[in-house]
Amino acid sequence: MDISQFSLEGRIALITGGSRGIGEATAVGFAKAGADVIVTSRNLEELDRVAGLVRHEGRKALAVATHVGRLPQIRELVEKAVDEFGRIDILVNNAGTSLAAPMIDLEEKVWDTVMNLNLKGIIFLSQAAARVMKENGGGKIINVASINGYKPTSPTVTYAVSKAAVIMATRGLALEWAQYGIRVNAIAPGPIETRLLNASWAFLSEEDKAGARKMLAEQVPLGRIGEPKEIADTMIFLASDASSYITGQTFTVDGGLLI
Repeated sequence: MDISQFSLEGRIALITGGSRGIGEATAVGFAKAGADVIVTSRNLEELDRVAGLVRHEGRKALAVATHVGRLPQIRELVEKAVDEFGRIDILVNNAGTSLAAPMIDLEEKVWDTVMNLNLKGIIFLSQAAARVMKENGGGKIINVASINGYKPTSPTVTYAVSKAAVIMATRGLALEWAQYGIRVNAIAPGPIETRLLNASWAFLSEEDKAGARKMLAEQVPLGRIGEPKEIADTMIFLASDASSYITGQTFTVDGGLLI
């Protein structure tokens, strides 16, 4: 086996939701694997911190504050990435949100907020990046879905619908863009130690939070909540030449929870 297939040496990667959690771990992981990295989210201060971690690994980094649910900002982001690095080889669509709202009481603004970030942003940023990749002979796009895209929970059905759509979008884009050498895959994380997971317990007391965390970990066959690095490791595989014959697939990384 040629382990160099897992190298990202010389690649340019753009990562959304790059200021913390899975995005931060992926940025650092990609840098360790040899990539230069553009990180984006709405928090420039945190982005600058992550960019510093990338530079600490000896790679170039660019931090760009962007709301990926807004098309003009998407276009500006891609233009800045190309101006700085000349191309985009890897796009990681990691930015996302979840708002708890029972469907019987769902308001349009909640639906629009979730769909704009979790789905619209992925589609149109992927489109903008794919146009650049097409001109440069191809690339890799990795979308972050969720196991909730397969199995919804209440009161976050809107989030589950958006992630199910991400799984189908991954398949559709992979089908359309294979002719351009662009491979599109997704990762469906289970429970991962992130701010998004902790936000689901924000209304609980500290004692109840501990109980909810323990109960969730016990439901996972591997017996624990996952770490962002464990998603980043899968990202490296999908971004590298080691996955050269894989497209349109969603990889569940959930400690066995769905089974």
